[in-house]
Amino acid sequence: MIGSTLARVSRPVVARQQRRGIVDWMTNYPDKVMEIKKIQMKGGTCQGEYAPTWLKQDGDTVTLAFGAALLAYGTALCSVGFYRLATGKGKKD
Repeated sequence: MIGSTLARVSRPVVARQQRRGIVDWMTNYPDKVMEIKKIQMKGGTCQGEYAPTWLKQDGDTVTLAFGAALLAYGTALCSVGFYRLATGKGKKD
């Protein structure tokens, strides 16, 4: 009885003290969608062959080069590993 009364009394006090939610920082940020969309829409809609959308923003080329380097490195390591498995070379005795 006393616990439920205290809970009813203290609930409005807590609600007045808290001014932001736990995910407030994720939902209250400036909207930059149209700014980015203008870059993506520049030049019309039939331009995928010469300027793909994943290479239009600043830094996209660097990201592509880094990903391609990782892919090439992984492919080289797998090729060397398969060669060693197939020929029996590189064994530890």
